[in-house]
Amino acid sequence: MRREIKFRLNGEAVAAQVAPHETLVEVLRAEFGLHGARESCGQGMCGCCTVLVNACAVSGCLYLASLCENADVRTIEEAHGVDSALDAVQQAFVDTGALQCGFCTPGFVLMTRQLLDEIPDPNEDDIRHYLSGNLCRCAAYPEIIEAVKLAARKRRNS
Repeated sequence: MRREIKFRLNGEAVAAQVAPHETLVEVLRAEFGLHGARESCGQGMCGCCTVLVNACAVSGCLYLASLCENADVRTIEEAHGVDSALDAVQQAFVDTGALQCGFCTPGFVLMTRQLLDEIPDPNEDDIRHYLSGNLCRCAAYPEIIEAVKLAARKRRNS
């Protein structure tokens, strides 16, 4: 039995018909054509499915879509740059080569945004702890750490 839920998706009011068992990633992909959040491990262990719900990172492969009623949902597809330019976090990932194959990049970018919103000048321990739930199969971890540091500097200097 499906029911309608209403929520904000990347700043716009939307509605979707969801079944009780459908996850947020399934609904984002099927109903809205948003493919940035990917189900990889299906257990909330890798971070590829990261989505922000009410400014908190969730594992979209485990998070039931029905819980998004009246929520603010943000995905990697949300434009953060001026005139579609990359924002400071996205540009830092490009500048440091932290996005090798790109599969994990959306989750890392969203987690980095949340980290820098909470801790604008994180040290390396903060970064490692905060991003510990995200896995990179290309092992670009040194570049990712550098990307977060660079993004923090870019944000402070803007």
